[in-house]
Amino acid sequence: MTTRPPKVHSQLGRAAIRIFAANERMNQMLIEHLDPAAWKATPPGKVRSIAAIFTHVHNVRCKWVRLTAPHLKVPRQLDRARCTPRQARAGLAESGARCAEMLAEALGGGGRVEKFLRDGWARPWPVGPEMLCYMLSHEAHHRGQVCMLAHQLGFPLPAKVTSGIWNWEKLWKECGAAGGPGSDS
Repeated sequence: MTTRPPKVHSQLGRAAIRIFAANERMNQMLIEHLDPAAWKATPPGKVRSIAAIFTHVHNVRCKWVRLTAPHLKVPRQLDRARCTPRQARAGLAESGARCAEMLAEALGGGGRVEKFLRDGWARPWPVGPEMLCYMLSHEAHHRGQVCMLAHQLGFPLPAKVTSGIWNWEKLWKECGAAGGPGSDS
């Protein structure tokens, strides 16, 4: 599922959209190549299943959009107990598109996003690169959990996937960007 990137008038805004698109492609790659049996497998201890991790990522994105850019259409949340990989991929694509719009407005200038609210209890932040870094760090943390859990549960992801999430040049191309870092496309 591809969506048109929002129109942005600053280099920082365009870069943020490309970076977040590559981040989203990483999530999609993991789900695409995950053994279906790993999706709902119960990990030992009190940790989230892989399904619950990906639904959490989507639902947190929905919260960011709802709190930070309430004028944007907030995607419907996913139910971690019933969510399928297909539903997670579609939900993440939609919430990723809304986050890209939010970033475009926040970092592209001229938008209605003036503060980043990551949670109802947290103090708002001024918009800037810190907002993007926080969003990326949150998702990278959970992708690491997914890779580790898949391995621990006996469903390791193929090496082409775990190394592929580090191939930023290829990810940018897959996301429709002509160039990589420093490119203004």
